[in-house]
Amino acid sequence: MRYFIEIAYNGKNYFGWQRQPEQISVQQVLEETLSTLLRKELKLMGAGRTDTGVHAKQLFAHFDFDEIENYEKLIFRINSFLPKDISVKNIFEVKEDAHARFDAVEREYEYIITLGKDPFLQDFAFQINNKPNVALMNEAARLLLHHRDFQCFSRSNTDVKTYNCTIVKAHWEAENNKLIFTIAADRFLRNMVRAVVGTLLDVGYGKATIEDFKAILNSKSREKAGASAPAHGLYLNKVVYPESVFLKRE
Repeated sequence: MRYFIEIAYNGKNYFGWQRQPEQISVQQVLEETLSTLLRKELKLMGAGRTDTGVHAKQLFAHFDFDEIENYEKLIFRINSFLPKDISVKNIFEVKEDAHARFDAVEREYEYIITLGKDPFLQDFAFQINNKPNVALMNEAARLLLHHRDFQCFSRSNTDVKTYNCTIVKAHWEAENNKLIFTIAADRFLRNMVRAVVGTLLDVGYGKATIEDFKAILNSKSREKAGASAPAHGLYLNKVVYPESVFLKRE
C-alpha cells in the first residue's frame, strides 16, 4: 500500500531534504527512523527538495508499506524517535500510483525578513536594517504572474527539461517589524525563490528599476538577476494535491 507522510522541519541543522553522500539530510533521518520502527527498509520520495538551511512548514513524501493499523500510535512513536527539529504531522493512505512530487498541483513558499535585529529570529529570518520600497517590490512581483520562463532565477547547470513555471501568487506584506514574501506556483526551479527575493530587494533598494526587472526576466541569464537571499529566511509553506489522490480511512 502507498502512503503520504506529512512533515515539518527546522532546516538549520540539515543539508536540505535530499540524501547527501557525506552530510546529514532530513530524508536520511526520516527514512532511518521509519525503517527502524516499521522493521523494513523504506525509501521516501519527497514533493521537492529544499536546499541546505531551508525550513518546511509542510512537506509530503510517499512510501510503500503493508497496512498500517493504528495511525495515531505510529505518528506518536515516530515523533518520539525523531529529533526535535523534525515533526510528522499526519500519514494518509493514497492511491497505489500516487506520487508526492508529480501529483502536486501547487507549492507555496514564504520568505521572512526582519527589519532590524531580532535575537529570536536570527536563525529563521533574514535581517536587514533599512526598509526597502515595498510598493515597488510588489509592482515588480506582479510581473511574475504573467511570465513563464524563469531561467534567469534558476541555479546554473541545473538539469531540467523546462524552465517554465506558472506562478499564481507573488506579493509582499509588512507585518510589524517583518516583511513577508509569499509565492505560489505549480513548480519551482532550484534556488528560484531565493533568487527572486534577492532581485526584488534590488528593486526595493533602487538598485534596479521595474524596466530592469522586465529585462532580467527576458534575459534568461542568472548573471543578470540579483544575489540569492540567505536560506534561513525561506520556508516551504504548503504543498497542494487533488482530493482524488487521497483514500478515505474506514
